[in-house]
Amino acid sequence: MTLLLAGDIGGTKTILRLVEKSVEGSWPTLYEALYASRDFPDLVPIVQQFLSAAGQQLGTVPVPEKACFAIAGPVVNDTSILTNLDWFLDARRLEKELDIDKVSLINDFAAVGYGILGLEAKDLHTLQAATPEPQAPIAVIGAGTGLGEGFLVRVGSHYEVFPSEGGHADFAPRTGLEFQLLQYLREKYDIQRISVERVVSGQGVVALYQFLRDREFAPESPEIQEVIRTWEHETGRTEKSVDPAAAIAKAALEKRDRLCEQTLQMFVEAYGAEAGNLALKLLPYGGLYVAGGIAAKILVLIQEGQFLRAFGQKGRVSSLLERVPVHVVLNPQVGLIGAAICASRI
Repeated sequence: MTLLLAGDIGGTKTILRLVEKSVEGSWPTLYEALYASRDFPDLVPIVQQFLSAAGQQLGTVPVPEKACFAIAGPVVNDTSILTNLDWFLDARRLEKELDIDKVSLINDFAAVGYGILGLEAKDLHTLQAATPEPQAPIAVIGAGTGLGEGFLVRVGSHYEVFPSEGGHADFAPRTGLEFQLLQYLREKYDIQRISVERVVSGQGVVALYQFLRDREFAPESPEIQEVIRTWEHETGRTEKSVDPAAAIAKAALEKRDRLCEQTLQMFVEAYGAEAGNLALKLLPYGGLYVAGGIAAKILVLIQEGQFLRAFGQKGRVSSLLERVPVHVVLNPQVGLIGAAICASRI
């Protein structure tokens, strides 16, 4: 029995999962636990506590042979300084201190790419059905705190995963309203260049709301106004007491706030357009997967059609994108699944 340790390491929470690699290529979970990252000075004591707790449940302390940790931040040469946490992680140090033969660190969105390979039909909602081509690339895009983009390419009998910084490419306005948004964001942030991540992300939802509010598109409700004011007052703090993007999305989904509804409509269209841009560059006839923390939560709005229309409106080459299978990832633990798959390949 080969034991693998998978981890999803973020500034707020760390999720660890102990899995068994079976001959069939599946990864049944033996034990899983969640920890508040800021309660620990480093990843090592979390893993030690996790393995001890797993031992109490399993009857013997497990000894993982390999481990892969998905990190919310850049990973260079198997080292990482976490973006929102005062930790420096080095895979070689972790191997020694945890007595694990092989440890790998990967970016959290690269982990999502691996996780795509382990999803089941119930983990997906298909927006555009098409027959996948086995040798074609697979694209992954995901809006959450930021905007992740990546792709998978088949090499021999398996896929290799490649992250990218596509979320930092230029925002490309398509309508008169979006051109006004571009100018608004330039003035708001006092910068000349606006990345697509400033629109298609959690922070983008808030920016879109502020844009429409300041243009007086519709009256602002006292409820959302209070959330936005609190959030703006807490600017610069590591942890905030409110989540304005979630509040805006909730009001839009419940169709009780016209300003929020228009905000989410602009967001969904911009999201679809960027997914289409990624698809044009890769021609991912193996499938395009919409991951991240937002899509599954606003699936009802995405299903209304604006996302797919914006995805496919690419002028003379629009017909090429009709052959791309498009799926929304519903499983929030896709990154943890990916870390386990990555660990099995070390």
